[in-house]
Amino acid sequence: MPASAAPAAATPLAFKVNSPNVQYTDRHILSNYVYENATITKGVDGTLNVNPTAVKYQFKTDAKVPRVGLMMVGWGGNNGSTLTASIIANRRKLTWNTKEGVQHPNYFGSVVQASTLRLGVDAKGDDVFIPFHDILPMVHPNDLVLGGWDISSLNLADSMVRAQVLDYDLQRQVRDEMAELKPLPSIYYPDFIAANQSDRADNVIPGKDKQAHVEHIRADIRNFKAANNLDKVIVIWTANTERFASIVEGVNDTADNLLKAVKESQEEVAPSTIFAIASILENTPFINGSPQNTFVPGCVELAERHSVYIGGDDFKSGQTKVKSVMVDFLVNAGIKPLSITSYNHLGNNDGKNLSAPQQFRSKEISKSNVVDDMVGANKILYKEGEHPDHVVVIKYVPAVGDSKRALDEYVSEIFMNGRNTISMYNTCEDSLLASPLILDLVILTELMTRIEFKTEDMAEYGPFNAVLSILSYMLKAPMIQHGRQNQIVNSLARQRTAMENVFRACVGLAPQNDMLLESKVQANRK
Repeated sequence: MPASAAPAAATPLAFKVNSPNVQYTDRHILSNYVYENATITKGVDGTLNVNPTAVKYQFKTDAKVPRVGLMMVGWGGNNGSTLTASIIANRRKLTWNTKEGVQHPNYFGSVVQASTLRLGVDAKGDDVFIPFHDILPMVHPNDLVLGGWDISSLNLADSMVRAQVLDYDLQRQVRDEMAELKPLPSIYYPDFIAANQSDRADNVIPGKDKQAHVEHIRADIRNFKAANNLDKVIVIWTANTERFASIVEGVNDTADNLLKAVKESQEEVAPSTIFAIASILENTPFINGSPQNTFVPGCVELAERHSVYIGGDDFKSGQTKVKSVMVDFLVNAGIKPLSITSYNHLGNNDGKNLSAPQQFRSKEISKSNVVDDMVGANKILYKEGEHPDHVVVIKYVPAVGDSKRALDEYVSEIFMNGRNTISMYNTCEDSLLASPLILDLVILTELMTRIEFKTEDMAEYGPFNAVLSILSYMLKAPMIQHGRQNQIVNSLARQRTAMENVFRACVGLAPQNDMLLESKVQANRK
């Protein structure tokens, strides 16, 4: 059964933009926006010719926040049970005691709920900041209706105890409510996750008919939506890391082949891909929070065919997020990283699953590719074919539980062939970093379903491409539109700026900048 909340009242706008380019109706925010960029061509003499471009966009945002359900695959895992208990604590405004004193619930770690963005300047030239969630109307985490699937039959209270993440006094206060929540049976194909997970698999959809499994998951989504009177459902994979599925011609390379492979119960159709297909066919966005290649080419094509949003892969919570900042800093400072060595050890069930080689390989790939675009952007430091040595190690150490240890060493070449070494040691509660990312991914995905645009050559408003690259800030291996692999952005600063600027465009505001020309002009006039 789901964890539900009372319907939320319509959220009033935090600000209004006074501009002829912005219009507010009873239901929508309409904006006219000019997207400025530049295209580059190279002359025969090698000179780069820069051609400024300007494209007129119209954005239409539905300002009514709907009633939203979140269904988690792996609801009974560390992330799912932690997030559920935390939302209950926030809803009920619980307090609990630890040796440090009385604690209060919060949504720290969520970009949407706990960060701000710069709106502009006041009459004195001072920056004015607003909560990120005020830039456009967004669903609040407390209003989400929670449900999902798990291969383990434990109720959410027992799952929370098993996870050993939250303080005992908090667990005690939410236990009765959590005990009423029980995951739906999930899909279990032993070949895709580590053999050491078999003892958990006592809550599975029977049989080996993958078409039947798709229909079963579709029915679960429909029933959850109807039972809770929901306007929309978002599905997110927060279950075990799977091995990579082989891309096989005629099996998962096109949408039609993938659907045929499901009907034939082909071996290389993974559980996560089954969930993705079911979600897409139910017009329900699907986000992959693990590193496996859920979105095989046929699955991406299917999402684009049905205009259903997908996003992935792999929650970016700690070590990789720091790496995307550190390498960006080094390369932009003209310093050349030569080697990046990352070592992790953790003792939660994620670590146990990743102790199997095939599952670790999925994680290794998602962690390793995070520096590629930053390295590729600097042809002064890196000649053709050059790349830093990049090593990722993950070890399962049960004694540390959910408190993951991450050690990183960056060796770089500096001025006159000198060497610079930066070493970092990071201890983090893995699930307490990952759980807020689920909120951000779900809230922003839902918001994107309410935003449409059109250009001068479009007769009607339409949605963005099915692949939600705007979610890149929260994901280690961000997906982009098919055929545009050279446009992947891993720099954390650029990912954050992209989110802000897309939403600013929806309210008719210019892109964020830090030129501070107004203060420079004022100083000159004096």
